[in-house]
Amino acid sequence: MGGLIGAAVWLTVAVGTGVCLFRAFWEFLFLALGASVRALGPRTPGTPDPRIPPVGSEPAQRAYWSRLMWVDAYTSTRAAASVIRHRLLGRWMAVTARRMFTGRQPSTGYGGHRLARLGFILVAPGTALGAITGALLVSSVMALIHLVLWLLAGLAGLAAFAGVAVLRGADRTGALVRRIRMRCPYPGCYRPFPLAVHRCPSCGTAHRELRPNRFGALWHVCACRRRIVTVSLAGRDRLAVECPHCDRPLPAGIGRLRIVHVPVIGGTSSGKTMLMAAAVAGLHATTGRGAPTGRGGPEVSFATADDRRDVVDLNGQLRNTGWVRKTQGGQPRALMLRVTHRRRHRLLYLYDPMGESLYDVDSTRRQEYLAHADGVILAVDVLADPQVRRSLSADEEELARAANPSDPGPWQTYQTFTGELSALAGGRRRGRLPLAVVVTKRDVLDRIERLRVPATGIGPWLATIGLDPLVRDLGHRFRTRRFWALSAYAATGTGPLVSEQERAAEAVLWILARTGLRVGKLLPEGGHADPATPSVPRPRTAPAQDRSTR
Repeated sequence: MGGLIGAAVWLTVAVGTGVCLFRAFWEFLFLALGASVRALGPRTPGTPDPRIPPVGSEPAQRAYWSRLMWVDAYTSTRAAASVIRHRLLGRWMAVTARRMFTGRQPSTGYGGHRLARLGFILVAPGTALGAITGALLVSSVMALIHLVLWLLAGLAGLAAFAGVAVLRGADRTGALVRRIRMRCPYPGCYRPFPLAVHRCPSCGTAHRELRPNRFGALWHVCACRRRIVTVSLAGRDRLAVECPHCDRPLPAGIGRLRIVHVPVIGGTSSGKTMLMAAAVAGLHATTGRGAPTGRGGPEVSFATADDRRDVVDLNGQLRNTGWVRKTQGGQPRALMLRVTHRRRHRLLYLYDPMGESLYDVDSTRRQEYLAHADGVILAVDVLADPQVRRSLSADEEELARAANPSDPGPWQTYQTFTGELSALAGGRRRGRLPLAVVVTKRDVLDRIERLRVPATGIGPWLATIGLDPLVRDLGHRFRTRRFWALSAYAATGTGPLVSEQERAAEAVLWILARTGLRVGKLLPEGGHADPATPSVPRPRTAPAQDRSTR
């Protein structure tokens, strides 16, 4: 009896070993490997995988390492385990082994001869043992393979996350070092934002998260299958961009340029619009030749086509009518210029608010761009000051009235502006702001003997003619200040004087120099007017008025 049992055991082991090594193991292995490979996605390269739900409204596919890699690893492991289990319990146990235990052929299910049926019954235990052993061995092999797969996926995921962190950190650090703080230039918005909306160059779809993140480290794949780079160094700043708050277009490259906000403040008819036009013309006049010192000047260009069109329209008004229309609207759109000097770049925002916006506290407080001003240009029309006017003779008063003095006067405008600047920007930051004080309508002032502008010492001169409260308060509130005097008539219109245009640009260049742009050597020595040109030419025709008064 013991011998029969031993023979049966040896027979079962022999049959099981043969079935495992020559059939079951390889069958399970090929099935498991095939199922693991087929479970990987996506089904069609370049298209979203149906197993991954879309994330928000971003028209980009999630990066493989951020989600799909883990889904693939899980699906592959599950597919391998599932196919082994189904083949073992289904074909081998439920069909083959069951038929053999009942004496039937495993392939057809027929019984046949008695000796054949007895043979099937004798080898049935070995067959079942071989199938189970093969399934266990293949499961062990696949477990090892998928363990390596999961470890590689983990390392790849860590490397990808580290790459995203490094790239985002480098972008952020570069922006902090260069003091890049993006803000919208449009009225009604003026809001800061860390990342602009980028448009796909192929289909024009808006991407609101185009930076290293879950959609990709070095690039994102748009819904149109176009790869779009995610970092500034790779060319992201060459894409069309928009404000994420108001969806209006922004100048390309705004993410790599430090923005310098410079409002031009003055009362109605103080000449601030003409001052800004003269400054823009002067900046372009200094390009490449560095007046007044002969050094290489900055390169200046319009940031957008709208900025170019606005300046062309303004110059057209000057050439055709000799004056410009009154500034309209409650909040101004910034005029944007790119300024480059010695491989340093700035994006200049020039604001020209209408004079009425500074009449009272409420309207001034709505000028939200004042909160992030990097410098201020104050247009001073001394002919609008009551004390100055009272000192004039009858003939001089007639000249002053013809020059259309501003309303309100410079002292009242300054008081309203500085009071709200403290509320918007804070008292400490206001004290650090550079203030360029520009006396306008110089051609008219030079025709009034008492008000003739000196070659130097414009600040003390303002105090002597009746604006002593303004000069003293400037010294108290603004630690960094400088004075100029010019005529917009001589700097604009038909046949403008380049030297006077450059004088108008000096105020802007001085503020840009305070932001780290190395243009300080382009300015004349001293803190006042250019001593090389102590006065400006008189109007080309005696009856003509200074166009800056319109």
